[in-house]
Amino acid sequence: MSSSESQLARLLEPVQPGIERMREVMLRQLIESSHAVGDMTDHVGRFRGKQLRGALVLLSGEATGNTTDEHPAVAAIVELIHLATLVHDDVLDGASVRRRVACVNQRWDNQTAVLLGDFLYARAFALSTDLSSRLASRVLAEATRRLCVGEIDQAALRYDFELSQERYEEIAGAKTATLYAAACELGARYPGGREDVGSSMRQFGYELGLAFQIIDDCLDVVGDERVVGKSVGNDVEDGKITLPVLYAHKVGDDATRAAIRDVFTRPDLVGRCERLRGVCDLAAGVEFAMARAKELVDRARDRAARLEPSAHRTALMELPGFVLERRW
Repeated sequence: MSSSESQLARLLEPVQPGIERMREVMLRQLIESSHAVGDMTDHVGRFRGKQLRGALVLLSGEATGNTTDEHPAVAAIVELIHLATLVHDDVLDGASVRRRVACVNQRWDNQTAVLLGDFLYARAFALSTDLSSRLASRVLAEATRRLCVGEIDQAALRYDFELSQERYEEIAGAKTATLYAAACELGARYPGGREDVGSSMRQFGYELGLAFQIIDDCLDVVGDERVVGKSVGNDVEDGKITLPVLYAHKVGDDATRAAIRDVFTRPDLVGRCERLRGVCDLAAGVEFAMARAKELVDRARDRAARLEPSAHRTALMELPGFVLERRW
C-alpha cells in the first residue's frame, strides 16, 4: 500500500464499518445470473479504487449527526452510479487502463461497455426505490442529469481555445463535482429535512469535487500512468481543453499558441500529449490550475471546520488536503 493509500485509509477509518456494509450492498447488486454479465461485473469489481464518494455519504452523515441504517445503501448507490460513469467515460475517452487493469471497452468492446454502464445505472436506481425515502432517488437523478449535460457540453466545446475559465469550471463541476455534492448532501439530509445543513454540505462536496477534477486534468497532461493507475493524455487526444492547457495557451506567444493548436488538431498525429509538453510551458499551466484547486480545497476545509468537533469532522477537514496532494 502506497503512502497516499495509507493516508486515505487513515482518514476513512472513522466510517470503516459503514464502508464494509456499503461494499456488501454493492456486491449483491453486481450479482447477475448471466454468465457474460457476471464476467464483466467481476472485472469492474476490481475498479474499486478510493470509493471516496460513498465514504463522503457516511462521513457527512456522522459529522452532522444524521446517520441512519440506510446510509450504507445510499453510499452504495452513489458508488454504483460512479462506477457506471467510469465505464462510460472510458468509452468516451478511448482509455485502455483503469485502476491498473484493462478497461471494459479494452477487454471487450465499446458496445458492451456502454451496455454494462447502463446495467450499473439500472441497478443503482432500482436499489434507490427500495429505500424508505425518495430523497436519494430525486437528488441522484438530478445529479446524473447534470453529469450527462456536463459531458455533452465538454464534447461540444472540444478544440475551443477561447473557452473561459468560468465555463471550464461549469463543465468540470457538472461532470464531476455534482456527484460529490450529492453524496455530501445526502449524508447530511437523508431521509429528509435539514435543508440548511444539506445545502452547506452540498457546497463542501462541490468545492471538493471541482478541485478533484482540476487535479485530474493536471495529471492527465503531466502524470505518470504507472503512478496514476489509468490512461493519461486522453483529453489531449480527444481535443478536450482543460485548465492547465487553457492557461498555457493564454500566456503563450503567437508561435506557442499556434503550436498548441497544431498538436491538438493536426490529423493522424501520434503522441499528442508528449508533443504538447514539448511545445509549451505546461508547468506554468499546472501551477495555475493547482493554485485554483488549492483555493477550492481551502474553502471546503473552512466549511467542514464549522461542524461540531468529532473524528468525522476531522476527516472531512483533512480530505481536501489529500485531494490536493494526490497523484493517483
